[in-house]
Amino acid sequence: MIRLCAFADEANETLEGQIAALQRNNIGLLEIRNVAGKNVKDLTLEEAENYAKVLEQNGIRVWSIGSPVGKVKIDVDFEQYLEEVRHICRLANIFGATKIRMFSFFEAYEQGEKVIEYLTKLVEVANEFGVTMCHENEKDVYGDTVARVEELMDSVPGLKFVYDPANYLQCGQSVSEAMDKFHARTEYFHVKDVIVETDELVPAGHGDGQIKTLVERITDDKVITVEPHLAVFSGYSAIDNTVMKHKFHFSSNEDSFDFAVGELKKIIISCGYHEVKGGFTK
Repeated sequence: MIRLCAFADEANETLEGQIAALQRNNIGLLEIRNVAGKNVKDLTLEEAENYAKVLEQNGIRVWSIGSPVGKVKIDVDFEQYLEEVRHICRLANIFGATKIRMFSFFEAYEQGEKVIEYLTKLVEVANEFGVTMCHENEKDVYGDTVARVEELMDSVPGLKFVYDPANYLQCGQSVSEAMDKFHARTEYFHVKDVIVETDELVPAGHGDGQIKTLVERITDDKVITVEPHLAVFSGYSAIDNTVMKHKFHFSSNEDSFDFAVGELKKIIISCGYHEVKGGFTK
């Protein structure tokens, strides 16, 4: 089975709006990132408890914490930083999430040993809370290229991995090579697509991310998180300092989100799946 998850903050800033976007698209999983103008890492435990109750009442499960862990310079005061990470782990426990999406530090290309040391410690901290750290390939962090992601896979016990084809393409990497190396080693997928020549973000299947091949290669139960990036959304500047370029334009964030989900569903169905309650089966 393939199950869809989503960064629903790309549809609406409020939790109610995010729930509505998930429900009308028949998505039961949320990768929680921003709510009501606050990044998930900045939520209080009380806020998380309140949000968790609302999500549960509406039949939405938090699949992963879409945190910015590791999106800091490698020279961060690491012991102090670990306290922030522990807070995020506590949030994960409140939301019932078993995974935390994370990264591998800025300005770290020449400090691979330190990156591995820090990631190993992050995994150990997460383990204390029964949570799994899942590294996403991302531009400008250590784990942005195929070679460095493979190094991390082979060097950090217990670290799992998120595969984002658009991010590889935007780092000048071959998505064919990345898929060959990492598809079978991926914990779950993020799907956004990009046209390499123009650097325009587009719906799944409209760019060079080989999304259909990604889906065709899935042979077991897997989760795909929809991360459209088809419109600027609240909180984007806090997670990415680059300007998004778009080929498609929409009247609202809700429309862009719905279109992104619809295009991905078309690809999944074209690969022989049919939609059922909770996901897609063959």
